[in-house]
Amino acid sequence: MKRARVGSGLLASLVMAVIGLVGVSQLAAQNTKMPSTLRYGSGYFDVPSATVLPHLAITGTYSGFFVSLEEVPIVDQSGRLVGFDAATDKSQFYSDGSVAIGLFDRVELGATLQHFGDAEKGGTMVGGFGRLAILRPETEGIGLAVGARFVGEPSFDPSTESFQPPRLGFPDERFKENYTPEYADDVNTTFTPYVVGGVHLMGPDFGFLPDYDVSLTGGWSFGMTEDGGDQELDWYRTSQGNGWIVGGALHFMLSETVLLNVLADYNSFDVNAGASLDFGGIRVGAFVLGANYLERVTEYRSWKLGGLVSVALCPQTGGLCKPSLMDRPAPDTVQLPPPPPDTVVVEREVAPPMPTGTTSTICLATGQNQEIMITAQGDTLVGPNRVSVRDLGPSVGFAGAYAAGEEWFESDEDIQFERATYSKSGGEISLDCDNIMRVGEHMGIPLFADRSAEQPYSMLYVPVGPGVWQAYETGLRRTRG
Repeated sequence: MKRARVGSGLLASLVMAVIGLVGVSQLAAQNTKMPSTLRYGSGYFDVPSATVLPHLAITGTYSGFFVSLEEVPIVDQSGRLVGFDAATDKSQFYSDGSVAIGLFDRVELGATLQHFGDAEKGGTMVGGFGRLAILRPETEGIGLAVGARFVGEPSFDPSTESFQPPRLGFPDERFKENYTPEYADDVNTTFTPYVVGGVHLMGPDFGFLPDYDVSLTGGWSFGMTEDGGDQELDWYRTSQGNGWIVGGALHFMLSETVLLNVLADYNSFDVNAGASLDFGGIRVGAFVLGANYLERVTEYRSWKLGGLVSVALCPQTGGLCKPSLMDRPAPDTVQLPPPPPDTVVVEREVAPPMPTGTTSTICLATGQNQEIMITAQGDTLVGPNRVSVRDLGPSVGFAGAYAAGEEWFESDEDIQFERATYSKSGGEISLDCDNIMRVGEHMGIPLFADRSAEQPYSMLYVPVGPGVWQAYETGLRRTRG
């Protein structure tokens, strides 16, 4: 009896049902902390994440793994394991290449090359993949994405029926040949659609650990994550492929440009685990595929060592993608240096009276209001001791990233955001942080909009300096002269 399949119509209905949630979700710019998968763009080793690459970011990845078997299994025509050929030692290296691009902070598309060879050895296997982020994580929140992977059929003999690609990505004549006629028509691993949800959290502060984030992903798919589990194919699987996929990662920021990812996933057959280092857009990693197999039996039922190299380019920032974590909250107080430890007091002095002035509130680039005091002479005082900003020194200042001094801001360049163009509108203004919300970023500078505004936003606000903002408006005609 053939097993029932979920058709593409059900997947399309699910997409239409959840896409209506987009209009009510608050959005934040994508970050670049998610590493590269072995062959399908950003994510875990073989499981996609619910996020996508930032707009126009491009990644290129080369990965490979070794299969070394001391005993080669012997299978009969039905695919059942009947023994081992202990006199044969099999060692093979398999590799893949892929490229991916992000569009509008919503879509990720890419292509993969998984095998290149003569027709009798499987021919050339190329594929493509894509993912749509329906809900994107906020500062801490939930993501939801749908996507699909496609891998071309391997070709061994044009006169025979088509074969299907197995989950490790290389041609294997046994895979569809060993299925009984009852199930052969149901074997289709070329097309693998999926739905995944993700949770992205800021890691708790343990003191001895650097800043880190936590990413968790779970979802369901069919195709390559299901087919191969119904039959008694002992050389291919030990567990039922049920289509459930999960992944998790810890992202440790070791320095301003170095990010360590420790991650693992489960693709319904194999448990994969490893780590990767991101050196400001240059990514290297090492991993173990099939860590749940203690004994090496076949290519599929064995643990395999491998590695990857990936490059992430962000043309909008003019170079490699700098990895980043979620924004950390800024401290509420200004830390002043302690007094000298060896000071000897020889007489009692009366402390001078505290400076006086008018209390005011400024809105910082962190989205938080900061209370300050303005003296009659126009000096700005901060902190409980009312210290002048001029006396703080260059190492102490207000939290947040500001546009003052940035080349694109000083030259009055337009801002591209959510497929719209925004131009400077009017002069510099002041805002109340309670009335605005962060909606994204441009060149490392956060972008804000009115809390009551609806998408698409007609007005954006850019922090120029502490308490100083510049409005950008869409639909303006620029006059040059």
